[in-house]
Amino acid sequence: MLSRKFLIEQKECCGNGCFMCPYEPKHIRGSVKVNRKNILIVCALEQEVNGKLDGWNVIYTGVGKVNATYELSAELFLSAMLKDKRGLPDLVINFGTAGSRNIPINTLVDCTQFIQRDMDATGLGFIKGQTPFEDELIVDFSNINNPIGNGYVCGSGDSFVENIDNEMEHIDIFDMEAYALAKTSWKAGVDFVSYKYITDNVNDSSADDWEKNCGKGIEEFKKVLEHYDNN
Repeated sequence: MLSRKFLIEQKECCGNGCFMCPYEPKHIRGSVKVNRKNILIVCALEQEVNGKLDGWNVIYTGVGKVNATYELSAELFLSAMLKDKRGLPDLVINFGTAGSRNIPINTLVDCTQFIQRDMDATGLGFIKGQTPFEDELIVDFSNINNPIGNGYVCGSGDSFVENIDNEMEHIDIFDMEAYALAKTSWKAGVDFVSYKYITDNVNDSSADDWEKNCGKGIEEFKKVLEHYDNN
């Protein structure tokens, strides 16, 4: 299997059906008409959906970037290699809970740009959030159409945020998995969008608010899925 970097440098498909081919026609970002047959929904916890996604292809990753990366990578590999030659999904949709400073609690929003808020290699001269020796600070799927269209920036990290410092001012949404899912999807050449249900306003009451609101967003998310189901 050739690396994605090598494939991009070639500027054309090698014709070998590589798992991460960035040139396969269906992977030209935003160009695919999707429906439930070619969508993979990824959630961290079952309690966020309350068992109400019957008929959709759903996986649960557990909390945090490592769990998210592993479970999605495994699913994409199996889809590409083993599952009845079905191949990769055309769209990965992340649904989950998140916090925000300014967006009201119990609001469903979409995120199309993703940053790793707890990556800190500033001692090496990199911007906070930038992975060392990588050019991209943000994983950007803002050209992917979706029925909400907010296009918020989501900052993911392995911490539950209850207060915000000045270095986080550019982040709209705070979660613990979306960046990892977006980066994995990007590397695999699969389109990605994240829908987040705002459970708290990243303050001293965030933990209690999350527990109270965790399972409330699924009905709003199902309305969003109708957009894809009717394509």
